[in-house]
Amino acid sequence: MPIKLYRRGKVWHFRGTVAGRRLRGSTEAQDKAVAQRIAAEREKAEWTRHLDGPGATLTFAQAAMAYREAEKPTRFLERVEDYWRDQPVREITAGAIRQSAIRLYPNAGGATRNRQAIVPTQAIINHAAELEWCPPIKVKRFPVAAKTKEPVTGEWVDAFVSNASPHLGALCLFMYGTGARISEAINMVWDELDLIGATALIRQTKVNAERIAHLPPRVVAAIANIVSNRQPGERVFRYVSRESARPVWDSAIARAGIKHLSFHSCRHGFATTLLHKGVDVVTVAKMGGWKDVSQVVKTYGHAMTDKTVTNAIFDTNLAQPGKTEQLTNWNIKEK
Repeated sequence: MPIKLYRRGKVWHFRGTVAGRRLRGSTEAQDKAVAQRIAAEREKAEWTRHLDGPGATLTFAQAAMAYREAEKPTRFLERVEDYWRDQPVREITAGAIRQSAIRLYPNAGGATRNRQAIVPTQAIINHAAELEWCPPIKVKRFPVAAKTKEPVTGEWVDAFVSNASPHLGALCLFMYGTGARISEAINMVWDELDLIGATALIRQTKVNAERIAHLPPRVVAAIANIVSNRQPGERVFRYVSRESARPVWDSAIARAGIKHLSFHSCRHGFATTLLHKGVDVVTVAKMGGWKDVSQVVKTYGHAMTDKTVTNAIFDTNLAQPGKTEQLTNWNIKEK
């Protein structure tokens, strides 16, 4: 049946069938003439969709909704959704996406514009393309200046731990021994650790993934030293954010008289140390949670499955006798 208007309270609604599809909704208008125009536009859009395909009427908001419903990563989506709103996807060009990155992040560098504007916008459109709603799109990235990132070393970590509180020292050893990011480490709760099994569940929110990391014996010992009076759901290292950890981190560095390195340098130290000790790059990427081996180094190899390979960071003998007795001496109780 054709689209007809009807009132609910003071607002006009419409319903009917167009091109075999039933339509129903609110015009959000109280004036009948305005409501008629809105309903007519809705009918016209439906005929266009029917004759020319879904891409003819697809809006960015609709594509973004489908992307979210598919449970894709949602980081950085809100700002691009607010920017494009109901813009027809067919009108969004690669150049327009680059321009949106400049407008959304006028004072940011190329890396930020790529990561927080271009990547999510392109991901939404290309997901719609996979659904055959529109053509895929490619967007040229902004150039990014390569930065030299200095990793921590075993000597740096030793000096830091000697001048840090037990919780801060354990945090440093955990990041260095597992390759965890600072956000992953400070958000870890006791329920995600198994000190008897020497493993930790690391939730990699940056890449929307999880991994089980092996804990080298020195990391287990450091965490066992702060295990007293733990409560389920409580944060292991007590810090609520990187901002709360940064002042004490900087103070420990100053007391140790060592070079000022960031939290993230521990993650770089994890990879660099293992590579220097002869562990192949694929294994390093797997143990550290890198999805792309090229992020570690432009090399290829075959990954080992033994997670205890990360013990090599502390030159630990994997067959060390008395390991069980050591765990007992640390008073670790499995819960």
